[in-house]
Amino acid sequence: MLIEIHMLTNYPPTNLNRDDTGAPKTCLFGGENRARISSQCLKHSWRTSPVFIDAVGAENLGIRTRQLPELVAEKLREEGVDPEWADMMKAKISGIANKAGKESKDGSTTAQMIFYAPEDIAAVAGAVKGLLDDCSTLADVKKLKAKSVLDAIKDAKTRPITVDIALFGRMVTSDAFADVDGAMQVAHAVSTNKVMLESDFFTAMDDLLAGDTMEDLGAGMMGETGYDSSCYYVYASVDTDELKKNLKNTPDADVLTEKIVPILVETMAYSDPGGKQNSFAGHPLPSAVLIECKEKKIPTSRANAFAKPVRPGYDADLIERSIERLADETARMDTKFGIPVAKRLWFTSTEKEIPLPENCDGENCATFPDLIAALREVAK
Repeated sequence: MLIEIHMLTNYPPTNLNRDDTGAPKTCLFGGENRARISSQCLKHSWRTSPVFIDAVGAENLGIRTRQLPELVAEKLREEGVDPEWADMMKAKISGIANKAGKESKDGSTTAQMIFYAPEDIAAVAGAVKGLLDDCSTLADVKKLKAKSVLDAIKDAKTRPITVDIALFGRMVTSDAFADVDGAMQVAHAVSTNKVMLESDFFTAMDDLLAGDTMEDLGAGMMGETGYDSSCYYVYASVDTDELKKNLKNTPDADVLTEKIVPILVETMAYSDPGGKQNSFAGHPLPSAVLIECKEKKIPTSRANAFAKPVRPGYDADLIERSIERLADETARMDTKFGIPVAKRLWFTSTEKEIPLPENCDGENCATFPDLIAALREVAK
């Protein structure tokens, strides 16, 4: 089954995802400048969200890092390996992230950043310990090469992976780990409205530069930061069959597949990108969520509903008009393309109910928890 998630969230002034100049990311869409949040930013904010971690369990999630040598050395020390020997192996471990087995210059990081499951780290530690068990002296340890470690790591294709790796995938150039095609596709979020970037000139006041006795009065520093305010359309899809296939070596794959999509939708609704949040505190809740479940796996973004920028009017604000556009585009695609939808769930924060076609099993959910409950039934 293909489960598609469409979400509208209206943000106040924020700088959620910055470009190389520090300004909010933008793009041209429909010939107009729009605010944008990259898919990489969205996925990172979801998988590192406390909502997601608490629901899935930190022990069941992966870690994306270049710090593998230290993670393995720590595990070796826990297993009673001489700390000096464990530290000596860090340089060798740094070379296993590529087929050539080339060690990094300082030996503390791998050349490639990789998404690891706990079982991956355990497999590397087990291979290294096996090599160390055959060493009698520190001189023997020094003779080991990264290629020796790489050759000792087995079962890459049958090793269990975590649900976040199964969802978001990973690409590696090392035979020690398996490539994973992610079961989830995520589009860059694009604003439904035309955007004009604004700049906030700020001053940081020195608490001691005040009072009648001070000669210098004023700011300790000055600067400026960019921001915008936009209603974002987010689109993502999850192929549950691909997810189950990715988790085939993971215990309770069927249970995980059933549980994860509702958890993911809750995470998307209750999480925000972290850019400049201490300065802007942009934490709105979504104004509309549309879930479509399809046996016929034809993904259909509704981004073109906003090819012409949405403008607020005297009779409806930006949120209401964005919801109307999303509903109208959904109805248009039903009429023009007739793609079968097994289940359609709508939730909006307004009082407006979305018209549902007769040939679709649809439901207008009064609350967001009602939508999540209905989605859990579909996912069974």
